[in-house]
Amino acid sequence: MRRREFITGIAGAAAARPFMAGAQQSAMPVVGVVSGQSSDADARNSTAFHKGLKEAGLVEDQNVTVEYHWLAGQYGQLATLMADLVHRQVAVIATTANAPAALAAKAATSTIPIVFSVGQDPIELGLVASLARPSGNVTGINFFTMEVAAKQLRLLYDLVPKARRIAVLVNPANGPTAESTIREVQEAAPTIGLQIQIFNAATSEDIDATFATFARQPPDALLVAPDALFSSRRVQFVTLTARDRIPAIYAQRDLVTAGGLMSYGTDLADAARQVGIYTGRILKGTKPADLPVLQSTKFDFAINVQAARTLGIKVPPDLLSIADEVIE
Repeated sequence: MRRREFITGIAGAAAARPFMAGAQQSAMPVVGVVSGQSSDADARNSTAFHKGLKEAGLVEDQNVTVEYHWLAGQYGQLATLMADLVHRQVAVIATTANAPAALAAKAATSTIPIVFSVGQDPIELGLVASLARPSGNVTGINFFTMEVAAKQLRLLYDLVPKARRIAVLVNPANGPTAESTIREVQEAAPTIGLQIQIFNAATSEDIDATFATFARQPPDALLVAPDALFSSRRVQFVTLTARDRIPAIYAQRDLVTAGGLMSYGTDLADAARQVGIYTGRILKGTKPADLPVLQSTKFDFAINVQAARTLGIKVPPDLLSIADEVIE
């Protein structure tokens, strides 16, 4: 696997170009995979993407070259990155669980095939005209996220029934996800009897600043919206929530395996596998317009019992019984 952390700025990208030009000269087609996460946070999804390629009959370094570009939540680099991929005429651009990257790719090219996975409605985002007949050069996977935030609120309430004031953290740089999360929690909170306060964080420093605010006005619990930046800062979240004794729920399971309390969300690895399959089919000659947008509805609920004990929380048996993964 050709791995590349995206380098900030035009000069950095130019400095890296000799290496990338070598990939372009390869006899094998080059796939540019753009992830919003860091390389370590994206390991499970990367493995799943390659599994999907293999299911489609393609194996890296045998009949395809894969370049990974990890943004680690730095969405401001997308325009430069996409311009570079288009300039080198990669065979396919694949974006995993990353609406900003999918939109940037579509804005950058109308000819290079694009395979996306997004949690929002791809028609509303303007990625495709129709799910059944996407047309143009774009298709992909729509992983189902409707009412996920509402479910997360309910799980928090079930775990901490005395909670009333819930802080919700979103990344404003990831507009589509932030907007849908805010809309869902604001609609769901009154039905459960919860009060919601929205906080924004677009950098690790913003996360620290948010927790500094919590020190003055501690919430009863925290809901962290799905975002690549937040996933890449999982150690930071685990450390801060443990220090301040704040029960938190996340969208990605890797925050729970790192020591976080609880997660509920789409199985992003399954979506990445399907992106790999579609990428392989396109490389074998299928047009993106002939591949309908798939809808993935596989969810994953994980809970860390040790983290609960540290917070002084006893996990109800009913929650344990529905968890897909229980970390002792």
